[in-house]
Amino acid sequence: MKETLWAIAQSWCLKDSNVTKTKDILAWILERNQNTAVDIKKITLDKCQPWFYDETEGCIRNETRSFFAITGCVYGDVEQPIILQKEIGYLGIICQEIGGVMHFLMQAKIEPGNINCVQISPTIQATKSNFTQKHGGKKPPYLDYFLHAADYEIVVDQIESEQSSRFYQKRNRNIIIRVQEEIELLPNFKWMTLGQIKELMRHDNLVNMDTRTVLSCIPFAKLKLTAGEKELLKQAFHNDALFDSLFDENDHYLLPELYQKINNIKMFQEDFPTLVPIAALKNWDNQNAELVCRSPYPFKIIYCDIAIEGREVKRWTQPLLEANGIATFGLIMSEDNGKLKFLVKLKKEIGSFDTLELGPTIQQEAIINNEETDAITDFFFTQLKQKEKIIFDHLLSEEGGRFYHEQNRNLLMQVKKEELPDIPEDYVWLDYRTLNELGQINNILNIQLRNLLSLLEVGK
Repeated sequence: MKETLWAIAQSWCLKDSNVTKTKDILAWILERNQNTAVDIKKITLDKCQPWFYDETEGCIRNETRSFFAITGCVYGDVEQPIILQKEIGYLGIICQEIGGVMHFLMQAKIEPGNINCVQISPTIQATKSNFTQKHGGKKPPYLDYFLHAADYEIVVDQIESEQSSRFYQKRNRNIIIRVQEEIELLPNFKWMTLGQIKELMRHDNLVNMDTRTVLSCIPFAKLKLTAGEKELLKQAFHNDALFDSLFDENDHYLLPELYQKINNIKMFQEDFPTLVPIAALKNWDNQNAELVCRSPYPFKIIYCDIAIEGREVKRWTQPLLEANGIATFGLIMSEDNGKLKFLVKLKKEIGSFDTLELGPTIQQEAIINNEETDAITDFFFTQLKQKEKIIFDHLLSEEGGRFYHEQNRNLLMQVKKEELPDIPEDYVWLDYRTLNELGQINNILNIQLRNLLSLLEVGK
């Protein structure tokens, strides 16, 4: 494993590749967008067969009970529709050393809700219904590598959550495998370095959410370096504070202190989400062929007729969640004794698998309901107006298989600790090494935090 993680760390430092130049990747995606036929029309639920509202079960589902369903959920003062999808899908990437450099096999994939049709996606991105062919389509390319992952070197294999404000306890299998045998390169796929993918994340809505979450799980903290190796890699990083935050084992955060905070909340939790029929949601109505809230709300339910060239299934219908506005996800970081530390928040959400996860500093919907602001939130948005401390600010898409044209603003902000107001108890400072270790444990870091961590670059 050390050899592989060392090669991946070096790949992080390479923002281009001799295998596929970044300019060629951009041209490739542009060509795919221009030449792939996509036709998506909003329709009514009664025209969305085989989807229908099941009066007995109180949910929107399809006739085969596959893929997902949408039901109601109540949690304290919050009531909303929520996606039920118990099956665990694959989000998988194959990596391979080519010409002495570790590369990742990435796909140009269209999801029905993608704002710009084609995005850079993992090698495989498939629900269990997809890869077991319940939809009647073809098997996803490269599936057998993941079904037989034990035959290869497993770099990552984690069950991680999806958006807990939209899904009820939904999880996916984030997996990276290293394959050393020759792999046939199919037309929709390209090899890329890790640094190259991260550089492409600086293009709005180009690298999809599933790629970002998988790459965030790479277990760099397991890479034990000699003094000479540390010096060599540190020179390549060009970001000493980030390097030391990940590879310096001194002054490490004690995980029992963090778990004490988390477990106190879980132990003394009094209220829990309750699934209810959609018809029982008091403030939600069918209006203009959409399921909408009477009060402003972050999303609504729409129904679509979808035709996409080149997919396993070329035409189908389904419900999608459409966002009302653009959410803001922000991560504050600060240098502390030469190490970058990140201000994360203990975040409870309606669909969380186990009450709460660690989220970013800021996770704010475009429409805020029943959320209290605090000094950290006020500080963040005040600094955001000045734009001086922002090191990353791009619109990135959410999951296009279930969400329609949802893009959110992702921000990394670096400040001095003394500039911050007093830190509330539900926030904690963690170094990158600790966060990377927690990424090896199921359901600790939420998807918004994982996605923001995937944006970190080594500098220059």
